[in-house]
Amino acid sequence: MSTNKRAAGAGWDGIGGRAARRYLLAGQEISAPALAPGLHLVATPIGNLRDITLRALEVLAAADAIACEDTRVTRKLLDRYGIATPLTPYHEHNAAQARPKLLERLAAGAAIALVSDAGTPLISDPGFKLVRAAHDAGLAVTALPGASAVLAALAAGGLPTDRFFFEGFLPAKEGQRRARVSELARIPATLVLFESGPRLAGALADLAAELGARNAAICRELTKLHEEVRRGDLPALAGHYAALAPPRGEIVIVVAPPDAQAAAMDAQDLDALLRRALERVSVKEAVGEVAAVSGHPRREIYQRALALAKEREHGPAR
Repeated sequence: MSTNKRAAGAGWDGIGGRAARRYLLAGQEISAPALAPGLHLVATPIGNLRDITLRALEVLAAADAIACEDTRVTRKLLDRYGIATPLTPYHEHNAAQARPKLLERLAAGAAIALVSDAGTPLISDPGFKLVRAAHDAGLAVTALPGASAVLAALAAGGLPTDRFFFEGFLPAKEGQRRARVSELARIPATLVLFESGPRLAGALADLAAELGARNAAICRELTKLHEEVRRGDLPALAGHYAALAPPRGEIVIVVAPPDAQAAAMDAQDLDALLRRALERVSVKEAVGEVAAVSGHPRREIYQRALALAKEREHGPAR
């Protein structure tokens, strides 16, 4: 396609200024309706570019500018739909400098769309501070619903969806990661986490160690050509991915909530389970068994197991 044809099809006048705000859909050029001033939060596809909504296309085409994490990523979406709206970077490294400029344009009456690299803005990206500042300045903020890796994984994972807790990325270091998982252990909801391929096996090992044999689902490359949803309990999933090369792509981990009866287990019940286990196996093995059936944090059980083992050896404290 020649430069002039591309420019015309994308909604430019061929000289350098914006003409009609247009986008392409199924080979047809469509004019976008006028857009009200303000900040427009636009959900974009998490993989399959056909998952964009019609309203999102209209807003992206009609906006005065699109603030995005990575202009190269957003440009692929705009090129797919023939949209020529100018892009401006807005990410965690430049947010402090870029935010006042965006707010100034909004205050002057501009319509600006905010997108993340994929999915719904403000979910694991720096958009929150911009939205808060826009509200504080009395500027209009409108959210357009659409694709979300969190909701797609919950829907595909086959685990309870009536209550869920989105954690995002766990800490990278093992000690900090285990401590955080231990804190998450008692939350009475399905857990949703993001993870990278190189860290997946380690994260699953720590989840299994702290949460026991809860059911989970590994949702990888959702909506893309090589989409995969693998279900099983945490120890089995940890073993599976430990034996493989790190998987590629975007990964969401969904973990079942603690069993309601197990979560209600009191200290006396835990002690009874631990005493029986300690009669058969080592402290480490007893902790693993009780953590798997109780849903209590492994660290909590370990401390209690040490106290009971000492009590068996020396008798109760007087």
